Amino acid sequence: MSPRSARLARLSRSVTFSACHRLHSKSLSDEENLKLFGKCNNPNGHGHNYKVIVTVRGEIDPVSGMVMNLTDLKEYMQEAIMEPLDHKNLDKDVPYFSEVVSTTENVAVFIWDNLQKLLPQGILHKVEVHETEQNVVVYKGEQRKVK
Repeated sequence: MSPRSARLARLSRSVTFSACHRLHSKSLSDEENLKLFGKCNNPNGHGHNYKVIVTVRGEIDPVSGMVMNLTDLKEYMQEAIMEPLDHKNLDKDVPYFSEVVSTTENVAVFIWDNLQKLLPQGILHKVEVHETEQNVVVYKGEQRKVK
């Protein structure tokens, strides 16, 4: 197969983890936090069964027929998602969230950054985090440049 006819594909894999957290910003007063986050600011926290879908993209290898070996992706997701997050209190057990509010948006960024350290460069396409069936965040590594 010539380089001109290389086929591109996206490959996705999902995992589910359970964790608790409290939405609370150190930059706000207790009253402001309660107003902004409502019941999610409960001092004792609350939990979710998060579903994460990771999508990688790349050329289909003409020899293996794969964008990436699913066994490798499974291991990367275990290290980047399950080990640091599953059955954890995000705010107390995950150092990243000691200074960052543990919103689903920031959970997606945390997962993206962890996967970027493990996956071949340029292959990660998106991280989709389902906090509930109704609430989903998609992160593709996009950043706005600060002026």
